[in-house]
Amino acid sequence: MKRVIVTDATFPEVEKEEAAARAAGAVFERYACKTAEEVAAAVKGADVAVVQFAPLTRAAIAGLAPGATAIRYGVGYNNFDVPALNDHGVKAAYVPDYCTAEVADHTAASLLALLRKLPALDASVRKGDWAAVAVSKPLKSFSETTIGFLGFGRIAQEVASRLAPFGFRFLAHDPYYTGSFPRLTLTDLPGLLAGSDALTLHAPATPETTGIINATTLGQMKPTAVLVNTARGDLIDEPALAAALTAGRLAGAALDVFQTEPLPPDNPLRQAPNLLLGPHAAWYSDVAVERLQSLVADEITRALTGQGVRKPVPGSTAK
Repeated sequence: MKRVIVTDATFPEVEKEEAAARAAGAVFERYACKTAEEVAAAVKGADVAVVQFAPLTRAAIAGLAPGATAIRYGVGYNNFDVPALNDHGVKAAYVPDYCTAEVADHTAASLLALLRKLPALDASVRKGDWAAVAVSKPLKSFSETTIGFLGFGRIAQEVASRLAPFGFRFLAHDPYYTGSFPRLTLTDLPGLLAGSDALTLHAPATPETTGIINATTLGQMKPTAVLVNTARGDLIDEPALAAALTAGRLAGAALDVFQTEPLPPDNPLRQAPNLLLGPHAAWYSDVAVERLQSLVADEITRALTGQGVRKPVPGSTAK
């Protein structure tokens, strides 16, 4: 009998996933794995492994049943060893389209809050001050403000669509984007950094983009600029960002993703000023969770009935 294993999930219930497995005559098991060793033990011999945050390593992949499918709850797949999946002929699926609107909403809200200096204004009132101009200055009107996008894919375009009615101008650096967007100018990375009043990150974490926001690139930004990251924590050199905020070389930032999650107590970002921190929440809405689990349940059905995956993990070769 085939086996479907959920290694880890933050959802209270996994009823849709279990129903899909049992409808296809498979055994269903749910675990709360955290370590690579726990994952490898849980998925040994499994035909379908559904993973959220736990690492799916080469050792775990080697123990899967022949012709198995691995499914990631979510947009990223950094916890999958993709070369190992290919070496063992394991099909790999992910769900990149369940929370596009939510992430775009969260990003746009973060940008607007930083540009209108809401965190600083709130903090000043709580301290007993009442000095709108002193706290806000300098403050551009939105029609004079340029929003920069590092990456201009699906989510970035949704963010721009939400911000367009405010009258912003847009810059983007994305060597793969060939379309057009109102008031958008494509540029190189130095042009993006120098020209943005607000920079929002929408790139995957690759060897080329890891640490792309660092002491050098932060130094190329306006000291009045703000930075938003709802993409991948690995894009930012966190100590460098904390130092730039502390020294006033950057006006503010909003981060929802980090190199290590949960954010460690000793991370210097916790002490940095003018910084909004989120617990990787941009993806969330009640509807998004339901959508995610429904799409994963559909992938389970596809895997157990011999169909190809709906959304293959980029770089995976088994279909």
